[in-house]
Amino acid sequence: MKQFTMTLSKRLQRPVVKLENFFNIYAMIDTGALFPVWNYKEEILTMIGGVKIASNAGFRGFGGKTFGNIYRIPNFRVGDLIFPQFHIVANRDNLPCHMLLSATVFNNLIYEIDNFHHKLNVTIPDSESVSRNLVITDSNGILHVACTSSEF
Repeated sequence: MKQFTMTLSKRLQRPVVKLENFFNIYAMIDTGALFPVWNYKEEILTMIGGVKIASNAGFRGFGGKTFGNIYRIPNFRVGDLIFPQFHIVANRDNLPCHMLLSATVFNNLIYEIDNFHHKLNVTIPDSESVSRNLVITDSNGILHVACTSSEF
């Protein structure tokens, strides 16, 4: 097994981490969320190599149905996790950070939000890889997300 730890922000009551190996953006961990969501200027996504793959996609979240553009961004990182191609929904909402990391980002991993010590602890079982593949697909207007180990 491999493990890594990230520091949670002490300023917020919510679990927010600074993605130091991904442009120092702040990401809130939402264990009830299905889709990762970009909550900042979409121009930033294109500046870092993101490609819009769907427009105005409907999804459930933020207390109801909402819409966003789906992007594929290269070389996204969360701690030691590497996502060669990472799909994310761009939707401007009132979050205290640049993006929301959904529970699906940590699919088949063991993760602990330790609010007492302000740590996010992630364990990668031997059956999983640090290289991950997160894909959002649209099936007749219904978005689906899958995250699995991948090869480089």
